[in-house]
Amino acid sequence: MPGRLDGKVAVITGATSGIGAATARRFVAEGARVVIAGRSTGRGSALAAELGEQTIFYRADVMHETDIAAVIDAAVHRFGQLDCLFNNAGASAPGEIETITEEQFEFGLKLLLGSVMFGIKHAARVMKSRGGSIINNSSVAGHRLGQGGTLYSAAKAAVSHVTRIAGAKLGPDGIRVNSISPGAIATPIFWGGSARAETLSAEDNARKLAKLEANLARATPLPRSGLADDIANAAVFLASDEGSFINAHDLVVDGGRIAQFFERPQQGA
Repeated sequence: MPGRLDGKVAVITGATSGIGAATARRFVAEGARVVIAGRSTGRGSALAAELGEQTIFYRADVMHETDIAAVIDAAVHRFGQLDCLFNNAGASAPGEIETITEEQFEFGLKLLLGSVMFGIKHAARVMKSRGGSIINNSSVAGHRLGQGGTLYSAAKAAVSHVTRIAGAKLGPDGIRVNSISPGAIATPIFWGGSARAETLSAEDNARKLAKLEANLARATPLPRSGLADDIANAAVFLASDEGSFINAHDLVVDGGRIAQFFERPQQGA
């Protein structure tokens, strides 16, 4: 039975762990050839070996436009085309109204917004001849309070809006640009990210994940935690021909958290 992404070539940034790694696995299972992009050579090479000849790992740091351009070119060189870019790479970015520093501001916007804009720029450069799908990882934090810090939330709101602008501008070239806004997805980012997780034993990580999933389930209208595969499934849809008339859209995948009222924390809590 043919896969939903048969014949397609995708680049996934931040693909060495969490949502990115889950999406790489789903894309390959659906027949895509995938360039796994990320900073961790160890994790990226191991994932590429696991997934086989349909994948290659390319070390890239999305803080640098030259790296973004290079990974796009690597996909075309290795597989002959590019059909999908998933701008997934990112991390938490501290910065609050009363305490934000210039360094935090520059880091957060460059990582969360700059990587997306330069990804769109270079994907569009090679997609204009045949069309394609660009997917940006935004966040429910860009829609409502209480889901992330001020700078992080502002940057993600910008990602969602850049998605709409780019979709409108690139649509005439057959390039669809959409974003996914995850809610609270159970990944190691909640206890320090993949680098921190690598310092812990498998048992410690499993305990932390189980506790996190239970806590998130209590805070979500659907009584379970969001999982990396939930976002991967949404990305498959947007990358596939099933999503061929979806453009300039932000798809919220959060179990209904976006509909909850923000509760002001009590003083002293």
